[in-house]
Amino acid sequence: MNSSSRLARDLALVVLVLLAACSDSGAPGGDEPRADPRDAAKLALGAKLYAQHCSGCHGVKLEGQPNWRTRGPNGRMPAPPHDESGHTWHHPDRVLFGITKYGLRPPYAPKNYESDMPAFGGKLSDEEIWEVLAYIKSHWRSREILEARAEMTRDERKR
Repeated sequence: MNSSSRLARDLALVVLVLLAACSDSGAPGGDEPRADPRDAAKLALGAKLYAQHCSGCHGVKLEGQPNWRTRGPNGRMPAPPHDESGHTWHHPDRVLFGITKYGLRPPYAPKNYESDMPAFGGKLSDEEIWEVLAYIKSHWRSREILEARAEMTRDERKR
C-alpha cells in the first residue's frame, strides 16, 4: 500500500471515529449518558460534589488511600483511587452508580461485606451522583484505559 492510500485510509478512519463520537448513542464506549465526562456543566458540579463528599477518603487528586489493596487493622479495605491507577474504571456506570447510591452491599459486594463506603442515596440526588461519576470519568484519559473501558462497556451491553 502506498503512502497516499494509507493516508486516505487513515483519514477515513479518523472521520469514522469522529462521527461515532458525535452520534446520539450517548457517552463514549456506550456508557451512561448522564455520566458523560465531556459535559462541562456536569464536570463543574461533579468536581464540587466530589470535593465535598468523596475527596476525604478517595483523595483530592482521586489517588485513594495508602495501601488501598491491603486490608487495614479493622479488616476493611482502604478507599481505592478513582484515577487510572485504581480499578474504578473497570466497572460499568450502572455499578458505580449503585455503589455510590446504596453503598457496598449486594449486589455490589458480598453479603455481610464490611466497608467504610457510605451510601450517598440520602445525601445526593441521582443527578448529583451522575455528576460525580462524570467528574471521576473525566480523569480516565489514557488510550489504554479508554480502549479497555470501551470494550468492557460493549461487552456489558450484550448482557
